[in-house]
Amino acid sequence: MSIIRPRLTDYHNIPLTQEEVDFAIPFIDEDIPLYVDPFLLWKSPSMQDNSLHLLITNSFNHLGNLFTNGNEKQALELLIRASECDEVGLGNSKSKTGKRIGEKLASKIMSPFALIPELKKSGFIHFEEIQLLVDNISKDRVSDIACNFIQSFLIDFTIEQSEKYGIPIEKVMLQNVYNPKTFKFSQEITHLPVNPETKSPILFVPKRWLKFVPWINTDDYFTNYYIKNIHNSKDDFPERVKLLNFNRHNYDIVKAYTAIKEKTVENCKNDPLFNQIPITSAKRKISTILKLPTGKTDNADRKFEDNACQLITSLVYPHLDFAQEQSRTESGVQIRDLIFYNNKSSDFLKEIYEKYNSTQIVMELKNVQEVKQEHILQLNRYLKEQFGNFGIIITRNPPPSKVLKNIIDLWSAHRKCILVLDDNDLKMMTQVFESKQRNPIEVIKKKYIEFTRACPS
Repeated sequence: MSIIRPRLTDYHNIPLTQEEVDFAIPFIDEDIPLYVDPFLLWKSPSMQDNSLHLLITNSFNHLGNLFTNGNEKQALELLIRASECDEVGLGNSKSKTGKRIGEKLASKIMSPFALIPELKKSGFIHFEEIQLLVDNISKDRVSDIACNFIQSFLIDFTIEQSEKYGIPIEKVMLQNVYNPKTFKFSQEITHLPVNPETKSPILFVPKRWLKFVPWINTDDYFTNYYIKNIHNSKDDFPERVKLLNFNRHNYDIVKAYTAIKEKTVENCKNDPLFNQIPITSAKRKISTILKLPTGKTDNADRKFEDNACQLITSLVYPHLDFAQEQSRTESGVQIRDLIFYNNKSSDFLKEIYEKYNSTQIVMELKNVQEVKQEHILQLNRYLKEQFGNFGIIITRNPPPSKVLKNIIDLWSAHRKCILVLDDNDLKMMTQVFESKQRNPIEVIKKKYIEFTRACPS
């Protein structure tokens, strides 16, 4: 059975939710859309994180020292090797393989050490400032450079987490392990998880270090500091390259911006892979859904799907991790689905997994006045293809008795379980979400119990 957007844990049939582990669970065929932000290591209360931040900074500053003291070739070779870290699988690549920088860009990245006296003398405290000084170095490069300099720690962390959760590891050869004592990259044989398709080694990264955008970044500097404090409103806005050039000649301004970022560090928090919507937002969404007409008038079907999608994914978290939403066409009708990983995180979900072979759970969205037999058959055909024998239809009203009978007959004949959630169920789930007394997924469990009681024994 193929899995939509498979993760390493799904491939090995290890039921883990993203919430319960300390690392970002890697996808098999795409990157995790987050980046290591060195500022989070600097801010961390952990002495270990602080020392790793110092290691990253010192290693980068060592390159600057080589560059300005007659060892340009060595500095550029080391920087090029540090510029890509495929093993961590962070970023927006769909192929899980990145590309190292070239010698020309490497030389530009090193040039501030020669141009700015303070950097030549003392180096960076936050090497992410390089984004404000050189064009074409962005968050993915900052993240990869940081990961490569601390790859030795990430190896130990990955082995520890793999042993803790029973994730298989294999003998691998890493090509790019940095030794801070010799200031060199070298090969190392070790044991790590591997990508089942490419056999390339995988390194886990602590969730606490990950952000979508680093705390120090060009857009924030330009919008929240340069325009407010430096820019003369009578002048034209400088283009990016001119701004970076200005920063190189006025490094004290960059330092002032960084000092503000340090003072407001309490606002610097890691970004989770999934964010639940706040209670107020959930209440707004259920209110919108309840007021919508059924059918397609004034895009009501699209509004229902958009609101239900954002609501449901938050209500069932963390018990069900959201995999993705997708559209499919059946008999000329466009159908929108929500797909979740079933991590067996409760007795109910474990039963669904084992009894109905449901490694992923599909929820089909239907803004119709009445669920009909054709809707049940549409989902039934889809379950045959991919999702085991369990699915959910989210619609507006309770199904009529003849449709309920058809659902029971489907179970009797083929042991298929299809649940139907209506407006009242979504409303109850939202109320439970607000009260925090129980988990909204218990409403789905209740529907399941009602279904099993209605089935012939």
